[in-house]
Amino acid sequence: MHVYLFTLPVAMAKLKLYYDLMSQPSRAVYIFLKVNDIPFEAIQIAIRNGEHRKPAYTKITLFQQVPVIDDDGFILTESVAILQYLCMKYKLAEHWYPIATPETHARVQEYLNWQHANTRFHGTMLFRILFRLPQETKQPVNKAEAEDCRERNKAVVRHLDQYFLKDKNFLCGREISIADLLAVCELMQLHVVDEVNIVHQNGRVREWFSRVKDRLGSAFDEGHKIVYKVHDLYKSTLKSEIARL
Repeated sequence: MHVYLFTLPVAMAKLKLYYDLMSQPSRAVYIFLKVNDIPFEAIQIAIRNGEHRKPAYTKITLFQQVPVIDDDGFILTESVAILQYLCMKYKLAEHWYPIATPETHARVQEYLNWQHANTRFHGTMLFRILFRLPQETKQPVNKAEAEDCRERNKAVVRHLDQYFLKDKNFLCGREISIADLLAVCELMQLHVVDEVNIVHQNGRVREWFSRVKDRLGSAFDEGHKIVYKVHDLYKSTLKSEIARL
């Protein structure tokens, strides 16, 4: 008598991504997963509706923020940590998060630490001054604060140009890394409030921005589809409404 043993395939638990595409770091993780063909379950958390504060989501993350991943029970917050984890977990191309070359690795880490108080902070503040605060308070834009914040964003762009890029194609070397991905997603927040000219006025940064966008392909536009819609709404309607306050 012959006994045949059959091994049933073990179903792999799919990675879950909790995100909101109006969130810059959420967009970065979403685009990264798409570009690298990593299967995931997309779970939208509408921050504008307060879904991040609901008890069900608070059980997932006490921080009540996005993005968050759930990798078969392993919960991880913070976009930088998530991107680093994904690079190592899926053994992705070295250029995304270089480990083998200490100098390049250090450059990526340098930008990842620098961005929080610079690219991210000042871009978010200008978005808040021009978009969020007038809608929340029904008060006009503080023009002095807005202009000061524009100048701070211009300084960020100069630093990207003169310190990080210099004569390189990407922020930290010859190849794209997670630093470039996070940076473009932060800068795209300026597009929502029709201020992306701050980026485009610098030739080297404009060329780098276009280069990164090309490398990310269709995933870039997919990740920014809501940004494009809100920008169009802001430019056609909201900007004039806020100006009348």
